[in-house]
Amino acid sequence: MPKRALLERRPFLLASLAAAIAYYLLKDARFPGGYLMVIEAASVLLLALYALLRHGSGHARMIAGAMALGAIGVVALELHVFIGTLALVAGLGLLIGVFIQNRRETASGSQKIAATALLLLTPLIAWFMAAGHPAQATAATFGLAVGGMAASAWVSVFPRYRVGAGATFYVASSLISIAGMGPLGDSEAGNLLAWPLFYLGHFLICTGAIQTLRGDRAARED
Repeated sequence: MPKRALLERRPFLLASLAAAIAYYLLKDARFPGGYLMVIEAASVLLLALYALLRHGSGHARMIAGAMALGAIGVVALELHVFIGTLALVAGLGLLIGVFIQNRRETASGSQKIAATALLLLTPLIAWFMAAGHPAQATAATFGLAVGGMAASAWVSVFPRYRVGAGATFYVASSLISIAGMGPLGDSEAGNLLAWPLFYLGHFLICTGAIQTLRGDRAARED
C-alpha cells in the first residue's frame, strides 16, 4: 500500500481502535457512564468518518451511515432497547443495500448454502435464546436483519475473509447479547465477548468494503 495512503487513513483507524480498547477496559471500572458512552460511540463513529473521507461514492456514504447508526444503536440500547434496536436495524438495512447492489454474478453452492443458513438460522436461534422474555419478538426481528446482512455480505463481491468475516462476527455478537436475556443471563462470557465481536465486525466490514470500492475505482481509471 502506498505510504501516503497509509498515512491518510491511519489517524482515524488508530483512534477508532484506541477508543474501542479503552471502552472495553473501562466498561467494568468505576468510570462515569456518560463519558463511557461517548467513548463507545466514538469508536464506531470514527469508522464512519474513515468511510466518508476515503471514498466519495454513494455506497461509501451508505457504509458511513451504517457505522453511524451502529454507534447510535449500541449506545441507545443501554437506555431504551426498542430505540437502540431500531437504529441498529436501520444500519443493517443500509449494509444490505450496499451488498445487494454489489452482489456476485455467480455464487458457488457452498456460498449459497452459507448465506441461506445465516438468513434462516440467525433469527431462529435468536427467537429460542430469548424465549419467555418480553422482547422475544424484537430479538427475532433483529436476528432476521443481522442474518440478512451477513447472508448478503457472503454472496457480495466484497472479500469474505474481511467483510464476510466481519458480518459473521456481528451475528455472533448479536446472538451473544440476545442470549443475555436467557441462557447467558448470569454468565460473564457475554460481557467479555459481545463488545469485541461487535466492534471487530464493524471494523472489518467498513475497511474491507471501502478498500474494495477504492480498488474498483482505481481499476476503472487505469
